Amino acid sequence: MEKDWVLVYESPNEVRVEIVRTVLEDSQIPVVLMDKKDSSYQFGSYQLYVNQQFITEATKIIKHDLEFE
Repeated sequence: MEKDWVLVYESPNEVRVEIVRTVLEDSQIPVVLMDKKDSSYQFGSYQLYVNQQFITEATKIIKHDLEFE
């Protein structure tokens, strides 16, 4: 991955990561999803990256517009 991409969200829950990815993409923010989950032992996480130019907007959306219980 190129150096201009920054981690904005990480979770072991694939459904939550997909929700965040969809919301960011709907806001016209390009997102890269990295699956860091081990397929044999089921540990690890999913990570979402955005380009540095979108970091402020993406962080704002994740913190203020999304809420998981």
